[in-house]
Amino acid sequence: MEKRPRCPRPPGVPRWVAMFHQPSRNSWTVAAESPHREPVLYAVGDMTQTVRARGEEATIALWGPKGDAWHLHDAPAAAPSPAPAASSAAAADEAAADGPAGPAVLAERMTDRRHQVLMAGLSKAGLYDLGPEDGEAVRVLADRLDEPTVRRVAHWLSVAGGQQ
Repeated sequence: MEKRPRCPRPPGVPRWVAMFHQPSRNSWTVAAESPHREPVLYAVGDMTQTVRARGEEATIALWGPKGDAWHLHDAPAAAPSPAPAASSAAAADEAAADGPAGPAVLAERMTDRRHQVLMAGLSKAGLYDLGPEDGEAVRVLADRLDEPTVRRVAHWLSVAGGQQ
């Protein structure tokens, strides 16, 4: 049985962070992060499917807060992407009216993905402790920019973070 490589603790204040191990580089990469667990688990499901579609095995570490400190949680089971949980009966009715992947659900999912990409770019740039104004700016960018533009901005942040 192959031994799982040790995952380093993410920098910054405790939040939910999913890290993927890249065997080719023998390194860990932040794959998703959020103050909430559910979006990170959703992203892990999508990323795991992508990695497996390439014929590779996904090694995941899930870090999150426990009290005021970091805690390495059990990695989520390698199952298909979890369906986003409906927070109310109204949200469930709206999703049912639009179908299983209706326009409202898809738009919300794409906004969440763009938000994750921007947060990962900011993290790579070394910006972890974001204030309320920063969070609002990220939300506005995620709402207004298309996915290729968001990925380009995140790439610029990643490159800038590597030059420090």
